[in-house]
Amino acid sequence: KDSLAEDLQSADLVISHAGAGSCLETLEKGKPLIVVINDKLMDNHQLELAKQLHKDDCVLYCSCSTLVETLQSMDLSALKPFPPGQPEKFASFLDKVFGLQ
Repeated sequence: KDSLAEDLQSADLVISHAGAGSCLETLEKGKPLIVVINDKLMDNHQLELAKQLHKDDCVLYCSCSTLVETLQSMDLSALKPFPPGQPEKFASFLDKVFGLQ
């Protein structure tokens, strides 16, 4: 598929790997997300992202071996909405750093 936008729009729950793009696109749509980490990856940045988003109460995360248990015990009402991005603040920061303001 070229895009998962339609699928995300109609989903009640999304189960995904922990790629940054997949996570952010799902969270920006306001959909509950279970992130399944690949614990066989070296230098596992996906685990780092999953842990941080979980710490922020935005996602649940598990491994393939614990997915069924996670689905059985999940409480999606405990998840918090992902805060919207503020690109204008980042742009302002860059302007200050490069002396454009």
